[in-house]
Amino acid sequence: MQRAPRPPRRSTTPTSATFPSTDSLPPTTPTGTTTPKPLYLCSPFVEAALVKGNFKTIVMLPKYADVMEWVAVNIFDFYTNLNQFYGVLAECCTQQSCPAMAAGPNLNYTWINQDRKSVQLPAPTYVDYVMTWVQNLLDDDNVFPTKSGKEFSPNFPSTVKHVYRQLLRVFAHIYHAHYQQILHLRSEGHFNSLFAHFLAFGKEYELLEVKDIKGQPGVPVGIGALWEKWKEMGILES
Repeated sequence: MQRAPRPPRRSTTPTSATFPSTDSLPPTTPTGTTTPKPLYLCSPFVEAALVKGNFKTIVMLPKYADVMEWVAVNIFDFYTNLNQFYGVLAECCTQQSCPAMAAGPNLNYTWINQDRKSVQLPAPTYVDYVMTWVQNLLDDDNVFPTKSGKEFSPNFPSTVKHVYRQLLRVFAHIYHAHYQQILHLRSEGHFNSLFAHFLAFGKEYELLEVKDIKGQPGVPVGIGALWEKWKEMGILES
C-alpha cells in the first residue's frame, strides 16, 4: 500500500507547543431565542450523498492490511479533503464573520495556549492552528512512518484520537457557519459523504467519542443532530 503525495505545506502559523487539552469545556452563551432548524437537517440536503447505503461497508479493514497503516492512510485522506473544502470556503470564514470557533448556537470551542490557558480564537485562526498542527504530524516520520519496516509509535492511537477530535471540530464549524456556502457550490453531496465516511470510520476504529459529537447537556454540537438523523436513515450504524 502506497500513500498519496503530501499536500502543499500551509504557511507557518504560531501554534501551541503542546496539543490543546481535551478536557476543556466550551463556554456557554445562553439565549432566550429559538434558532431555526439548520439547513443541513432539512430535506433534501440531509439526504444528499455520493454514496448510498451504510458507510460501514467502506470502512472495513482490507484483507492483509495493517490496521495502523489503514488508520494512517485514512486520516491523511480525511485531512486532505477537509483542508481542500475549507480552502474553498476560507474567504467566507473571516475574523469578522466568525469571531469565535462556533459549532452550535451556544457553543464556542476554545484553544489551550502555551501558558495552558483556555483562549477564544477567531474561527480562521483556530482552523489554521489545527490544520498546521495536523500537517506537521503527517510530515513527522516518527508519528506517521512512510518507510517500509518502520513501526508506528506506541503513542499513535492516542495521537490519532486527538487529531480526529480536532478535525471533527472543523467539520462542526463548517456545518454550523458555512453550510449555505456548501449549498451555493452545490457540494452538499460531496461534503455530506465525506463527513459520514469520517464518522463511520471514527466509530469503527474507536477514534471518536459520542460526547464530542453530541456535546454537553444544554450545549449541544450542531452536528450531533445530524449524527442521530443519519443513524435513523441507516447511513450510520446505531
